[in-house]
Amino acid sequence: MPERIDDLLPTAQEIQKQAALNEAVKADEFTRRLAAAEAEKQKLIDKLSKPSGLSEDEKVKLASTVIQRAVRNGLSEVQVYRFPNSLCTDRGRAINQMEAGWEKTLTGMAKEIYQLWVDYLQPRGYRIRYQIVDFPGGVPGDISIVISWGE
Repeated sequence: MPERIDDLLPTAQEIQKQAALNEAVKADEFTRRLAAAEAEKQKLIDKLSKPSGLSEDEKVKLASTVIQRAVRNGLSEVQVYRFPNSLCTDRGRAINQMEAGWEKTLTGMAKEIYQLWVDYLQPRGYRIRYQIVDFPGGVPGDISIVISWGE
């Protein structure tokens, strides 16, 4: 044999070592991606927890556009927003329990939408519904905001 067997066929211990190194590289990559995703999620939550910066006119025009589009599509309600429960001071507990005063737990955009409804949509007969839309691990998750106008 022109080549040595050790050069062609590594030992089982060497293969195990190589496999362990490959797994460590994969684990490091997974951890890095997970950290990046978590940082991106936190950045989005930080942004959503602040007011939109839109003027009252811009908010009303946006609401009108969304509602008119839904009407053209034959709908009598439309989900206007979905947000993580961390934007509520109680992580959505009061909304889930339908407690009086649940709206006081809202922050950021979720609160801004509620106020827009109070100021402009409710006096015109529109209804609003905040509800938990998923329960990861059995606890409240994301919250949906639905505006409706039908029966």
